[in-house]
Order: sequence, then structure tokens, then C-alpha cells
Amino acid sequence: MLKYSFLISLLLSTTAYAEEQQAAQPDAAAEADASDILVTATRIATPAEKVPVSVTVLDKAAIDRNQDMGVTELLQRTPGVSMSRNGGYGTATSLRIRGAEADQTVVVIDGVKLNDPSSAGGGYNFANLLVGDASRIEVLRGPQSILWGSQAIGGVVNVVTALPQKELEGSFDVEAGSRQTASARAAVGGKQGALTWRLGGQAFSTDGISAIAPAFGGREKDGYTNRNLSGRVEVAITENVTADFRGYFSKGRTDIDSTTADNPTYALSREFVGYAGLKIDLLDKRLRNRIAYGYTDTNRDNFDPRNQRTKTFDSAGRNKRLEYQGAFAIADGWTALFGAENERSRFRSVSPPASLATPIPAAARGKAEITSFYGQLLAEPIAGLSLNVGVRNDDHSRAGNKTLFSAGGAWSLPTGTIIRAAYGEGFKAPTLYQLFSEFGNEALAPEEADGWEAGAEQKLLDGKLSFGATYFERTTTNQIVFNSCSATSTLALCRQPGTTIRRSGYYLNVARAEAHGIEAQASLQPIEGLIVDGNYSWTVAEDRSKGTTTFGKWLPRRPRNQANGSISYRWPVGLTTGGAIRWSGHSFDNASNAQRLDSYTLVDLRAELELSEQFRLFARVENLFDKDYMTAFRYGTLGRSIYAGFRGRF
Repeated sequence: MLKYSFLISLLLSTTAYAEEQQAAQPDAAAEADASDILVTATRIATPAEKVPVSVTVLDKAAIDRNQDMGVTELLQRTPGVSMSRNGGYGTATSLRIRGAEADQTVVVIDGVKLNDPSSAGGGYNFANLLVGDASRIEVLRGPQSILWGSQAIGGVVNVVTALPQKELEGSFDVEAGSRQTASARAAVGGKQGALTWRLGGQAFSTDGISAIAPAFGGREKDGYTNRNLSGRVEVAITENVTADFRGYFSKGRTDIDSTTADNPTYALSREFVGYAGLKIDLLDKRLRNRIAYGYTDTNRDNFDPRNQRTKTFDSAGRNKRLEYQGAFAIADGWTALFGAENERSRFRSVSPPASLATPIPAAARGKAEITSFYGQLLAEPIAGLSLNVGVRNDDHSRAGNKTLFSAGGAWSLPTGTIIRAAYGEGFKAPTLYQLFSEFGNEALAPEEADGWEAGAEQKLLDGKLSFGATYFERTTTNQIVFNSCSATSTLALCRQPGTTIRRSGYYLNVARAEAHGIEAQASLQPIEGLIVDGNYSWTVAEDRSKGTTTFGKWLPRRPRNQANGSISYRWPVGLTTGGAIRWSGHSFDNASNAQRLDSYTLVDLRAELELSEQFRLFARVENLFDKDYMTAFRYGTLGRSIYAGFRGRF
């Protein structure tokens, strides 16, 4: 009752209206003002210093400066983020925020929430997410379920593509390097009267490395190709009504290996994201509304040319999402954010047998619906103090009804100090795969989480020096795990539902996980052109399931210690040089902690030469000392890699 009493008292405190003001657009894809660091993953453009949770914002300048081709490579340089990959580019990639499961992170592209209902955890595979036409990438850490619903237990990654400001503008990046790697990206767009548009595309290919590490017999190269296309169109129908259309398509092919040896198998993936919305401003823009329809379609197929029937896996997952979101400027410094959503998901999955003589079994199918209502009050009762409190109700057709709460605040002091604190609750319904696949269990309960954080940031020397740290804790209950069946087990759950067919295992609610840690970061610009920054993360993520053999063990593939550092200097001749170092402490590959993954240190070098205001040459060396390491046992990683290219902005 305490948390709801707090919500009511805060609402009642808005007794007097101030001068009329405009509400910010309720849209996670809104373009940020270049003069400020704004965060739109909060679903309403908010200055970074007013966001109560830990956030990292990578603008276009930072994205270009890092030169990374994949979003994953960018994100793993940020605090609290770890990554594991089953080989080189294109292979299964898991990103974890603050030790949460990989499928407990919500990924958003231009305001559209991505997930694959046909995947085991229902999460997003970062393997195919290239930097492409991204103009800004935001990472919110900690439970964000009030605004983003199911899955947002670890955090949110929001990718925003560019929206033109000129009558005609464009950009391109072309690069090539080690292992016959080549990437070409281009975009063009403009703003003419009521019409604003942009179209971007990218082609990427590489011969790759063996997915299985050489130490385990990997010899053949496993290549990867990706083609993606994105677009945005806005049409100002009237001064207060705007139609908005967004789209993203990606198609990839990845050569893969078994867990023990090279083989000629490969995987095809296709991802489509569509969005159509209408923005309506009322009451002199004090009340801003957005009505939208989003659609995601993911198809994954695996093939083995050695079989009579070459297709070995076939799956499809689709989401249809209707949403309304509003923002109302109650008074000066007081804004209400509210909305309603309805999401319908369905999946299909089948593993055809290798022999043509064996019939293909019926595909596993399932569907679910979730209807949500949420509200959040953002307030600035006194200058510099920003507070928010929110509540959300999710009604899931399979997992039942759940109400969540969050609250937080950020206090900016005249001394350049920012103090933050936040509490949030999370909820993740069982995925369709966990419920209805050949390993499914329809009796699963939803995963639930709650977490809090507190931290401070200090700016000195007119902002040239900044440093800060955050402490966090999170507890997850009813965590869903895969439980293996022995060949002699008589448990009913060790048979496919409604049959006598044995199965290798099933999904079960047995686990409890806890995480806590510290994230620290610092940045220094002592002289013009010189930037030095770094961060350190200490993340203790453990299995706390009482009565099990894994109680107190590290959760798999989550290093307890990580650190990143970088330095860059822009010389008077227009040349920028820099280097980066990334250190990861050891981790374990399995729940029993029997298989250790050793610590490693990677060093990168970068350079960029400004030929003119529009054109630049760049080059980099990744893993300079050719370090041999693993983020997943038996799987290879990229050795020393050299890339060079040029970019244009006009």
C-alpha cells in the first residue's frame, strides 16, 4: 500500500496550474535536439540529467568515432553490459545488462519493440543488428517494465535512425578489411514542406572465422552476409496532425557449426519491422497523442546440405501491436504520460527429419495476447529536482494479470552534482516457445523481478571532467530454466504433451536469481581535442535457488569484473588518433561453474583524417595483439583485424 499511497499523494500535489506549456512528443523515435543530450527511450524526450535511472547515450559523433560495424560491439563498451557470441559475425549473439538474461532486454528500433516469439526466450538476437543508419543509440539499465512491458527486466536498448533537417541530405560509409570483410552503407533524405523522408541501406559480407575454435578442431571459414534497408516518412497533414511511417528489413545468411565440429550447415534469417502512426496535438499542444500500429515478422531456417531433406529447422514469429500514448502538460514542470497497448503474438516451429522417408511432424504452434495500461507522472517540484512515479497493469492471456510500480528521482545541484535513485519492478510472461514447443510446459508462471539503484555524478572544470558511480540490486523469481530428462525418467513432463513421445527436457519455474554491483565511469577533456574516458563494472549475478546444486554459483557467461578505457586526440591538421582497451574478468560457461572462461584484454587502435567538411578517411586495428579468447566455450572469436574506409556527410 505504501507505493500506491506515494503515487496518490504525488498526484494530489499538482493543485495549481502554471502558465501554458507544450508537452513533449510521446515517442521513443523522436529526433533529439542537437544542443542537448535527450533520452527518448523514456518514451518522452527527457534531458539526460533528469533521467533517474542509469543511461548511456551514443550520438552520431560517438558512433562514427568508435567505427564499430555492429551495435553489439558499441554496446559492450558501455557500463554494465556483457556479450557472448557463438563464433564470428552473424552467429547467435547474447547481450546481457547487469547480469540479467539475454532475453530480458527490450530492443527498440524507431519506437517499435522487437522480439522473436519463435525463439526460445522470445528475445532479440543481436547478430543481425548492424549500426546501419542509426543516429542515436540509448541504453537504459535496470527494470523498465512500466513503459516497455514484458521483457524489460534487464534494461532497454533504443536505436533511433536519422530524420532529415535539410531540404536534401545524405551520408555514406564504405569500408573493407580482414577476412574479405566489406561493408557499404548509404542514406538519403530531405524535408520539403509537409514531407520529411529518409531511406537508408547497408550491405555487409565477410568470409569469417570457424564458429568452432581452432583449439577444438575448427578449420573451415564460416561466412556471413547481411542486407538491410530502413526508411522513415512523416507527413504534416495539418499543423497539429502528422502521419508517421517507419520500416526496417534485414536478411542474413550465416554459416554455422555443430557444438563439436565443422560442418556445412547454414542459417537464413529475415526480419521485418513495420509501423504506421498518427500524431495529434490538442489544447495548444499541451495534450499530445500518438496512435500507432506496429508489426514485426521474423523467419529463421536452418539447412544441412548433407541431408536428403536439407531443411533442418523452420520457424516464424509475428507480433501485431496496437498502442495509444499521450502526454499532457498539467502545469509548469508537471507532465503526465499515459497509454494503452494490445499485443498479439503467434509462432510456428518445426524440425524436419533428415530422411525423406520420415514424414515431417506437425509444427508446434501457439499464440498469446497481452493488454496493458500504464501511467507515469513526471514532476519538477523545485528547480533541479526531477521526480517520476508510474504504474502499469498487464493482462496476459496465458500468464494472468500483473500490476507493476516504479519511482525515481534525479537532483541536479548548483555544484555540478547529479544524484539519482530509482526503484522498478519487472514482469516477463513465458514465451510461446516455452509454452507450446516440443519442450513446452503450459503450466509455467511468469518471471518477476524488482530492483533499485542509487548513484551520483559530478562535473567539474566547466564540464571538462565528469565522474560518477551507481550501485544496483535486482532479484528475479520464478525464473524459467530448461530442465533435462534422463533416458529412464518416468516423469509425465518428460513426454511431449498429449503423447507418449519422450523428449530431452522441458521448461520449468525453479530458479531464483540475484544480482548486485557497481558501475563507475569517468571522462576528461583536459585540452582542446583530447578526450579520455573509461568505465568499470562489478556485477555479481548468482543462482539463489535454494535446495539445488547450483545455489550460490555464478550465472553462466557473466564476468564479475569488466573495464573499458579509450583515448583520442584531434591534431591541428585534421587527423584524429585514438586507442581503446577492453578487459573482461573470467566467467563460467555453465550453471555448475565447472567450465571456466578465462579473462582477456583487447586493445584497439583507430585513426580518422578529415579531408573536408564532408569527407573523411578512417582506419582501425581491432584486437591488436591477436589475443585468443572465448565468450562461449568451444566457439571462436575474431583475432587481429584491420579495416579501412571512407565516409561522407552532405
